[in-house]
Amino acid sequence: MQNKYKSAEVLYNNKRAGIIKRTDSGYEFIYDLDYLGDNSSRPVSLSMPLSQEIYRSRELFPFFEGLLPEGWLLSQTSSVLKIDVNDKFNLLLNIGRDTIGAVSIIPLDLN
Repeated sequence: MQNKYKSAEVLYNNKRAGIIKRTDSGYEFIYDLDYLGDNSSRPVSLSMPLSQEIYRSRELFPFFEGLLPEGWLLSQTSSVLKIDVNDKFNLLLNIGRDTIGAVSIIPLDLN
């Protein structure tokens, strides 16, 4: 299952909130303009308030990494999916459809 995804749609309560991407220098997250224009929209994370700015990080954003299982379950998930346990982004995009809470991650493409 070693799919190497490059980007994904981030849904909040089944609404497209934005896009997360892996780049040569790390990661980017940007909110969808329609989502920003909806007065009922909420930030996906308190660390990423609603904004038109592109959020950039050298490491996977802590909020998104926090959606992954931990410990034994992370090891088992990594083993079953045949994805290196340190490839947090690829793990997230492979299991992110069914996270705890309001956020879902849907892969968009393969590189």
